[in-house]
Amino acid sequence: MTIPEAIGTLTGAVDDVYWRDEYHPITEGDAFLQRIVNEADLPSLLVALAAVTGDFQMLRPGLRPSFPPADVVPAPHGGLSVEAQAEARDVALTALKRVRDDRLTTPRRLDAAETRILLDFLTNGASDADTELLTHELDLAPKKLGAPDWTFEEVSQGREFKVAVIGTGMSGIAAMYRLSQAGVPFTAFEKNPDVGGVWWANTYPGVRLDTPTFAYSYSFAQRADWPSAYARGEEIEEYALEIVERAGLRKHVVFGTEVTALTWDEERGDWEVVTRSGGTDTVQRFNAVISAVGQLERPNIPEYPGRGDFRGAQMHSARWDHGVDLAGKRVAVIGTGASAYQIVPAIVDRVAQLTVFQRSGPWMVPAPNYHDATPSALSWLCEHVPYYGQWFRLSGFFQSATGRAHTVVAAAGWDREDSVSPVNLKVRQILTDVISEQWKDHPELLATVVPNYPPGAKRMLRDNGVWAEALQRPHARIVTSGIDHFTEDGITTADGDFHEFDAVIYATGFLASDFLDPIEVRGATGQTLKEHWQGDARAWGGISVPGYPNLFIVMGPNTNYVVHGSQHFMMECGVEFAVEAIHQTLLRGVKGFDVKQSALEDITGKVDAANATRAWGQPQVRSWYKNRHGRVSQIWPFSHLEYWRLTHEVDFDRDFTVRH
Repeated sequence: MTIPEAIGTLTGAVDDVYWRDEYHPITEGDAFLQRIVNEADLPSLLVALAAVTGDFQMLRPGLRPSFPPADVVPAPHGGLSVEAQAEARDVALTALKRVRDDRLTTPRRLDAAETRILLDFLTNGASDADTELLTHELDLAPKKLGAPDWTFEEVSQGREFKVAVIGTGMSGIAAMYRLSQAGVPFTAFEKNPDVGGVWWANTYPGVRLDTPTFAYSYSFAQRADWPSAYARGEEIEEYALEIVERAGLRKHVVFGTEVTALTWDEERGDWEVVTRSGGTDTVQRFNAVISAVGQLERPNIPEYPGRGDFRGAQMHSARWDHGVDLAGKRVAVIGTGASAYQIVPAIVDRVAQLTVFQRSGPWMVPAPNYHDATPSALSWLCEHVPYYGQWFRLSGFFQSATGRAHTVVAAAGWDREDSVSPVNLKVRQILTDVISEQWKDHPELLATVVPNYPPGAKRMLRDNGVWAEALQRPHARIVTSGIDHFTEDGITTADGDFHEFDAVIYATGFLASDFLDPIEVRGATGQTLKEHWQGDARAWGGISVPGYPNLFIVMGPNTNYVVHGSQHFMMECGVEFAVEAIHQTLLRGVKGFDVKQSALEDITGKVDAANATRAWGQPQVRSWYKNRHGRVSQIWPFSHLEYWRLTHEVDFDRDFTVRH
């Protein structure tokens, strides 16, 4: 794959590998600009134009987006009325003409007052705390948060100090980037041949994001020339490769090398790290370890009786075998989650017979543009209005902070198992109506395809109708009886029916709650992390575990969102805490830090209590969010701001054990 050269100039003052100093001048006429304005998202367009022109009078009170709570899908243009939209388009067209006529092609850096005015407008009056948080995502702010404000050379005092990063997927790239900014010596170990993590590994037909593309990016890598509204897998892999090249990170990575064991040496105050490559084990020592192995890496393939007897092809979605030709084959897909939802429509027209084994159907949020290209007006604005793409991203980031969170909070005394509150029941009815329309020619299957659990209890997929269309093909069918056993030629279900197959695809998810497996991690007491957790992983902020100093787990226990939030923001927060803990270690001349049991219990208690009041925490819900003890071990139930405060307003003396 050819990596394009960086656009523009990355200066030391701009923490963004996609920063550009110049945009294309506008040469088009008024009619063209009118069309662009008619198709653009108005709140982000108004803010972008005000920022580049310096005309803040255009941000009229009546044009402020209210962002009403989104029960299912957000209101267009932040909820502006039709009349306000018309006024906003007139204002935006005038400003866009000025950008053209004055040849404004350079982003204009903002001062603190301007930043506050723009963010106040875009968020309809966010608090000072939320505004400060948003500057973590805003290149134009006078002080963008996130990057370390110290360097290794300044604080190390000649001390040798090395960090090991395990994995170079999305979390690992963030870790490498921030360590590199601080100048901290590090080595990243990657068991695959290249970076990208799940996006390198998942190459199944139809693989793509189920979040809007602009939302799936780092604050320090705000790409704006995305080809697809919901990026295909290869686009995200290309994004990962580009960042590594632009930031000069590849030289730090050892590929084809798996970390097999970590052992803390209390006397030396460092980690013994065992790696394996080509059958050879190597032992090295590092002062700190950042685990970026992710949660969705190790496939979960149920141990069905007789599975080894099946003579046809078998593959997990994350280990797709491109040497298997499915054309004309009888194919089973086990599961109806995110990967099955993408695979089934992608292969249905190639196979002779398609059978989907379903435990429960998925809830889906209408997204007619799910397979569409990025709208042409959006792409044009990203190329011609300085920093427009980043303002568009920031608006989406702000809205995602709350998302549909209000729809999944359980109402006290609610006695239905298919919903958790009046608003949740309303969402259920809206989405059921959509499904009913899609299946109007097969009403007898409605009981099968409408989920029996509350909306938001599991990840909600993006729906443009192709799932229902695929399952209604004459050669497709849904089986809801459980799998009893495999035979040489197929699958026998619990109801006694035999289904003959040539190939079986496991869309059965991952061993997400077995954090850091299969690495053997031994802490200060000699106890392994697996022994310590006993299948119930707990970590402060998902990052730190008592007795395991200087081990920082990015996207560890309780660090996922369901109906709101940005995964990249959470990754960056975890990494930034790790880098600051390393800073404190160097500054104080100590061996390191690990969280106190009391601090862990405090945050875990709050997380557990909140999760118990959410749709995914209800006792009738089965999902990979719960570990084998029934505890929700995967989800962070709170806001961006609360995770930001936890990871950035840290009292190391109160909440952490200092290792001297």
